[in-house]
Amino acid sequence: MPTYEYQAVDVHGACERCRQPFEVRQSMRDEPLTWCPQCGGPVTRLISRCGISTAPSTRSLLSDKNLKAKGFTKLVNEGGGKFRKVT
Repeated sequence: MPTYEYQAVDVHGACERCRQPFEVRQSMRDEPLTWCPQCGGPVTRLISRCGISTAPSTRSLLSDKNLKAKGFTKLVNEGGGKFRKVT
């Protein structure tokens, strides 16, 4: 289940929980919260960045050794319409 962040619409009149961003685990099918579960004040869902990185896995997937092990042939463009086979 994804985790969503919420914060009070008016942070000056909010309780301790919703004054700062707080997280709620909800199904993607659930409607977004509109009221704080603790004080009943209006809240809004925040747009948060996620921590997904594909850089290390992309490098290892496209390594010469891995391509050869999976049966692929890697060609390097040498210019002038000529290609050199690497794996």
